[in-house]
Amino acid sequence: MDQNQNNNIDKELLERFESEIWNKVPHLENNQEGGKIVNATPLVDITADFKECAKKIYNLDISDSELQVYGKLDSTLLTGSIKVRPAANIIHEAISTGKIKSGQTVIEATSGNFGIALGMLSKLGLQVVTIVSRKLQEGVFHELRNMGIKIMDLEMDICPAPGMEGKKDELVAKATAANVRSQLTQLGFDPSIFDNSITEIEALLGKQDIINLAKLLSKKYNCFCPEQYDNDLNVNAHRTITGAEIDQQLQEDGNSLDEFNILCTFGTGGTSGGLSRYISEKYNKKGVHVIFPPGGQDVAGIRTHNNADGLKYYQPEKYAGEYEVDFEKAKPLLKFFVEKGHDIGESSALELYATLQLVGANKGNKFVVMICDGIEKYRKNLEKIGKIQPPGQVSQEEVASNSSDYDKVIWIHTQYTPQEGGIELLAKSLGIDKSKIVIPNARTAQQLLSGQGIPDEINNSIQESNGKSLMVCMAGRTSLMAANVLAEKGIVTDSLIGGITELPEARNSQLSELVKQASQF
Repeated sequence: MDQNQNNNIDKELLERFESEIWNKVPHLENNQEGGKIVNATPLVDITADFKECAKKIYNLDISDSELQVYGKLDSTLLTGSIKVRPAANIIHEAISTGKIKSGQTVIEATSGNFGIALGMLSKLGLQVVTIVSRKLQEGVFHELRNMGIKIMDLEMDICPAPGMEGKKDELVAKATAANVRSQLTQLGFDPSIFDNSITEIEALLGKQDIINLAKLLSKKYNCFCPEQYDNDLNVNAHRTITGAEIDQQLQEDGNSLDEFNILCTFGTGGTSGGLSRYISEKYNKKGVHVIFPPGGQDVAGIRTHNNADGLKYYQPEKYAGEYEVDFEKAKPLLKFFVEKGHDIGESSALELYATLQLVGANKGNKFVVMICDGIEKYRKNLEKIGKIQPPGQVSQEEVASNSSDYDKVIWIHTQYTPQEGGIELLAKSLGIDKSKIVIPNARTAQQLLSGQGIPDEINNSIQESNGKSLMVCMAGRTSLMAANVLAEKGIVTDSLIGGITELPEARNSQLSELVKQASQF
């Protein structure tokens, strides 16, 4: 480090960060005997409970199998998730090189846990602003607020990979840009800086590229963006620490990582990428199995396979396997393990269910499952398991093949409403008479989604229906949220996968021909 760079470092901030945060998370510490990982999270043998769950919940008897299943409990980390590992490494490097100083603002796009991890900076006097989807579970919003984090919530998915080419639409971009500008202004940012960059911002929003929006806003407002989706420190935190940590713990228990398979889900690709590289470099093998929920399922910030494709750290050629797991099938497992006293979150249930499938298919008998976070953020959803009939998620083909079963199609969105052309396209694509399509105003949609009760217009439409009711929105996420809200009230509806934008007839149309910005507030 040269003298100029050394003089540029906020040494007081660095000292506080190392004392209050760095010394409490796993990292490599050098001493006279060499390097040693300190603050390791527990690696716990959960084989007995896993076998009991298989028998009790899924009627699968594996009691006599030579099976070992360990859980890597990163739910015990500071801020409660594995994301503190890359967050701490990225921030430590940034402070150590003068990229972050006292009083500065950190901006990042997040689906939850990474933003919560950044919240640890608030007590150091750094402001943290997270760009999130308002589709996040309420428990995640609660955690973000508790950490003193400023939230910008968008009516847009954070999960699409950067640059969804072909999805750009001027209407969506302008409406969302106005929303972003308003929220930035409320947070104390100068709107004139935003206005000077409006062309770049609308281009990113038109492609739903929230990841690069965070980078752009950080640059324009002289903030720091961790760039978790493109920062090699994200991967290196797991390659140099997490992988070696698991290896060291297995050896202490008389085992070798060389004989084990690791299962993890995919968020940014940091965990799967780092662990894959560690195993490849040390044991010259592929040892990481990556788990995804199927398209249309929303599992605690975990990407579907399609939403992982295109990200820098999605590298399937380095994985031992990739699997899609239906979260509905994994829910009873989640409930079982939590009731047994294990602090595991939704993504861990996917991994454990995938482990069960691998065991049943005779694809290994030694596994390490990454317990990336705990249950607290998701406890409200946990309490519903077994009590609420989940809504159906149906494709356009399924609806069209059974169109006589549907008596009402209800549009639900807080920002957009169909044009006449959009209503006609829905009717034609779904094989349903146009008179059966109900278009509540945006205020009504917001009332339902915010949990304020079922608005009369929606309730009356459903009660008047002589068949099934189908919820429809822009891309399938808002309608699924609405269907879940209704399910909590004992009303079962279906949700159209992909929404109006994924209908075959819509692909040759501009979105502005199908919908318009809602004005009925």
